[in-house]
Amino acid sequence: MFNNEFNSKYSNVLTIILIVVIVAILGLVAFLGYDFYRKYYIDKEAEEFMSQYENQLGNTISDDNTIGDNTISTIIDPVNEITPPSSSGGGNGSSKKVPTYKGYNVLGIIEIPKTGIKYPVLDKVTPKSIQLSVAYYYGPGLNKVGNTTIYGHNYRNGAFFGKNKQLSNGDIIYITDNTGKKIKYTIYNIYKTTETDAEYVTRDTKGAREISLSTCTDDSKGRLIIWAKE
Repeated sequence: MFNNEFNSKYSNVLTIILIVVIVAILGLVAFLGYDFYRKYYIDKEAEEFMSQYENQLGNTISDDNTIGDNTISTIIDPVNEITPPSSSGGGNGSSKKVPTYKGYNVLGIIEIPKTGIKYPVLDKVTPKSIQLSVAYYYGPGLNKVGNTTIYGHNYRNGAFFGKNKQLSNGDIIYITDNTGKKIKYTIYNIYKTTETDAEYVTRDTKGAREISLSTCTDDSKGRLIIWAKE
């Protein structure tokens, strides 16, 4: 009798443990599935936008660090048009209409061949903007002399700057701005720092064109910073 009761209780405990494990596994699978589906959705929308963007730039895109001969007079997003504020450091320094992506001005495109990412660079960092793409944080503006900082989330699914930890000195980053100028930047410094350290943002490039990429570390306790120069 005692053995039967013990076996029955033991069996019930095992059943409960098994159910908990199954539920936990299903929850993990669902979470990972949503995470990767979200990346697919983000990348698909970004790709569609950038296809339109590049088509409108047309043959003005130049890979030799110079502006193409036929500079565009305007770039119009088929859905919406916004004139950027004149005080925006990330703008193109004119009142020309610029493309928009989900309500944000687009300053250009960032492309990192090694990690396979290509996203529009939005004109400002806000809680919403950095859920949609990467964004201009501080500096003279894309492809301008000085240091321009671009911020992106470190998502575990690899979206935005989630794969920046895979980059090394010597890897290439391409920035295309709204004038059609495409510049190749070479990474030369990668390091981790604290959340409160902002020296990299205002650093002096001594007349060179440079960019800084900023994202959270995997433990969200610091920043992974990448410097690249033309």
